Amino acid sequence: MKNEHAHMTECAAEAARIARSISTGQLDLPTPCGDWDLRGLINHWVLYTSHGLEYRALRKDLPEELTTRDFTADADWAQQYAAQLDRAVAAWSDPAVWEGEVDLGGSASPASEIAAMLIEEMALHTWDVARTVGEELRLSDAAAARLLDVVEGNAALYRQYEGFADEVTVPGSASVLERALALSGRDPHWTGA
Repeated sequence: MKNEHAHMTECAAEAARIARSISTGQLDLPTPCGDWDLRGLINHWVLYTSHGLEYRALRKDLPEELTTRDFTADADWAQQYAAQLDRAVAAWSDPAVWEGEVDLGGSASPASEIAAMLIEEMALHTWDVARTVGEELRLSDAAAARLLDVVEGNAALYRQYEGFADEVTVPGSASVLERALALSGRDPHWTGA
């Protein structure tokens, strides 16, 4: 739990940093995520990696209001996102939260697995957003290695439900982060549509 919470904290700090780098004029840019423009991706990112992260820790369902909200409509959405990330990470700071299961609408999974998948989603979508606006995702070697582990463990399932595209081929010299991105169906060298 301690290492996983450290990775969550690191990924959340990166997400907040990237969010603060985005200008309103960039919201219509294409992203590595197929049909989503940056606004649509940001709304998904904010919903699931901050609100969803906190609500899973609290074992509560996301309120309907949040699932339809355009977070980017608020001029200070990036600051609000950073504050919500802080609340979400704090909610996972209690070791007891990592015990037991989290119900995902009828099917329960171990809390530690849910946390790992949420950290994975946060890291991957932070890369998507960063790449869209010309920033770089900065992860420690340990966090990148953990991301690769989680992607390897979930890639087949995610592909089955169209959450990941087909694996992208990368050279043997690719970094751990690039390998995780490629396995998740992302081109580590994506430069726009």
